[in-house]
Amino acid sequence: MKFKITAFLLLAASFVSAQVDTTFRRMKTIKGDIVAFTVDNLDNVYLLSSTNQVKKINSNGDSVAVFNDVKKFGQATLIDVSNPLKVLLFYRDYATIVVLDRLLNVRNTIDLRKQNILQVRAIGQSYDNKIWLYDEVENKLKKIDEDGTLLQETPDFRQVFGAAPAPQKIFDQDQYVYLYDSSQAVFVFDYYGALKNKILISRWQNFKVTGRYIFGSLGSSLFRYDIKTFRVDEWLMPDEIAKAPAFNFTASRIYALRKDSIDIFSFR
Repeated sequence: MKFKITAFLLLAASFVSAQVDTTFRRMKTIKGDIVAFTVDNLDNVYLLSSTNQVKKINSNGDSVAVFNDVKKFGQATLIDVSNPLKVLLFYRDYATIVVLDRLLNVRNTIDLRKQNILQVRAIGQSYDNKIWLYDEVENKLKKIDEDGTLLQETPDFRQVFGAAPAPQKIFDQDQYVYLYDSSQAVFVFDYYGALKNKILISRWQNFKVTGRYIFGSLGSSLFRYDIKTFRVDEWLMPDEIAKAPAFNFTASRIYALRKDSIDIFSFR
C-alpha cells in the first residue's frame, strides 16, 4: 500500500490573526453532578457524573434519557456521539465498548480482549455505523463491527512512519478518518487506510473535527482550522471560558465545563 503525505503548514500567509472583536455570548447553563461531557451535532449534551451515570440533555435543556448501568465497568473514559442514534461508551481499563441507542438503552457490549485487541486509547464511529480503533500493541488502525469482528486494518505504522502516531482522538468525517496525536500532527486517512494528508497541528487541547472544521484550544486562544481552505482562525477567549478545564464545540457554540455545571456560549 502506498502512502502519500501532503503537509499543510500553518504558515503566516494562511494564518488569520487573533480576532478581538468576536463576541462570546452566554446562552444558558446546565447544572448538575458533571465530571465530563460531550456534544453531538444536534446540540444534545451528554453528561457523565461522578457515579458514572450518563444523562442526555436536549438542545432545550430537557433531560431526555439516562444510562444507569454503571457498576459493571467502572468509569467510562470516552463517550462518542458522532451518530446521535448510536452512542459509544468506551471503558479503557476493561478494553470494552458499550453500544447504546438514542435513548441510552444498551444495544450491545464489545469485549475487545476476545478479539486479541488488548490496548486501545482512541475509538471513533465510522460513517457506516462500524467502529474505528487504534491498536496500540500492533500500531494499526482497525475497523470492527458491533460484534467485534475485524473488518479491515492498516499495516503496522512502525513500518510506515519514522515515529508511529499515538492518537488520542479518532474522527470519521466526510470520507476521511482523522487521527490526532497531540505530540505530532493530525493524520488523515481514506477509508482504505491510505494516508492522504498530515496536518501539522499539535499541542491543541479539546480537539474536535466537526463538519469542515477542526477545533482546538491552546492557552486562552480558540482555534478553528478550515479543512477545505487551510485557513486558521483564532479567537481570544474571555477568562470565564479560557479557565474552564474542558471545552466542546459545535459549528456556532462553545461548551465550557465548570464545577458542577456547563456554560454554553455562542460565538461568531
